[in-house]
Amino acid sequence: MTDTDPLEQLSSEQLHDLAVRHARHHLDVAFFWRLLKVLPAAEAAAGELEEADADLQSMVSHIDDVTESGRGEVAELLRPFYLDYLREHKVNAG
Repeated sequence: MTDTDPLEQLSSEQLHDLAVRHARHHLDVAFFWRLLKVLPAAEAAAGELEEADADLQSMVSHIDDVTESGRGEVAELLRPFYLDYLREHKVNAG
């Protein structure tokens, strides 16, 4: 995509919120499952090794992480994931 893509202008937190809101509205369990699969790697890359380890040990911690995955370096690392999802589902930035 080009720099003129409106989604590219959004912050990573805004992309997270938009993707989660869309998935929740459409009951897109597959989105949440994919997020739960990629989240530990993003946390590890962000230096949150203890958090990544906890996620691998317990699905319960993943539920809380869905909310937290829209903040900080983890959100930045998940930015391509959110962009792909929003583009796949033709969700607009506005």
